[in-house]
Amino acid sequence: MGNGMDASVAVFGAYGHTGRFVVAELRERGYEPLLIGRDLDRLRAMGQGEARQATVGDPASLDLALAGAAAVINCAGPFAETAGPLVEAALRAGIPYVDVAAEIEANVDTFTLFAERAREAGVPVVPAMAFYGGLGDLLVTAAMGEWKAADEVHVAYGLSSWHPTAGTLASGTVSGQRRGGRRVRFTGGELRYHEDALPSLEWTFPGALGTQPVIGEFTMADVVTVPSHLDVPEVRTYMTAVAAADLAAATSAPVAVDDHGRSAQTFVVDVVVRSGGEERRMSAAGRDIYAITAPLAVEAVDRLLTGRSKAVGVVSAGAAFDARDFLDALADHLTIVAPAGRSGR
Repeated sequence: MGNGMDASVAVFGAYGHTGRFVVAELRERGYEPLLIGRDLDRLRAMGQGEARQATVGDPASLDLALAGAAAVINCAGPFAETAGPLVEAALRAGIPYVDVAAEIEANVDTFTLFAERAREAGVPVVPAMAFYGGLGDLLVTAAMGEWKAADEVHVAYGLSSWHPTAGTLASGTVSGQRRGGRRVRFTGGELRYHEDALPSLEWTFPGALGTQPVIGEFTMADVVTVPSHLDVPEVRTYMTAVAAADLAAATSAPVAVDDHGRSAQTFVVDVVVRSGGEERRMSAAGRDIYAITAPLAVEAVDRLLTGRSKAVGVVSAGAAFDARDFLDALADHLTIVAPAGRSGR
């Protein structure tokens, strides 16, 4: 399937905060979005494409909604509730599935429950194709280069602020309930749950951001995506303390400050990979973690539909695509830095 007006891409949760960015990006890239969600009036009010009502509790409605679609992008959290039914529907339709889930447990479920079935069906399923999970995985994979294994991976999120959407908060609540309030880390080659406090550290980011207080073991979806295809027993993620405090306070949603609907939030994602005595590093800088998810997800769909993917069954971004080429394709949205030298942590 070539891209352009000959391809319709379904967006489940089209009227949500991230869904709107994805719909706009699809239109920008020449795709015809099919707007899918629970509230038909809200979908129609967008005026951005054909609206189709469907709910995850009604498989027949999902089948009707996906009729004629070349692929589906799931933007509706909590993904613990939506991912399974949407993957099932994509498998029935025989079309690629991409989601933007940051929920660790939901992503684990997708890999665990659908790996064999998706592979047998020949349907690509790419979870966490978003700022959390997807971008870090692409950066780690690109930084590793020819390495197939490493001793440890570190992914540091340098967010200037974090005003979470309602969807983010709802997803976080579901994840917290599934963990029984415990925290999670990836160590010794597996996810482990714990109750001890998170460490306060410092991380030296490249560029103007410089050295920042960070919360260690602020575990994000990279602990699912990276080890799904790379032999790395330790994956640790970090969050700037100011962003972690914003998330905890959750006092306001993102506020648009430009014509694209982006907020003023900026980010640097800095990855460090260590193997033996050698270290490799790569980072990406950009603006608005919700807005950047749209080109990540749409670029993935475009590559899946145009035969530029290694995706078979359930795969993460780094396994499905040529990581460096994928990042380079987002030059209008991301600034990539691959410096020599050591981390300042």
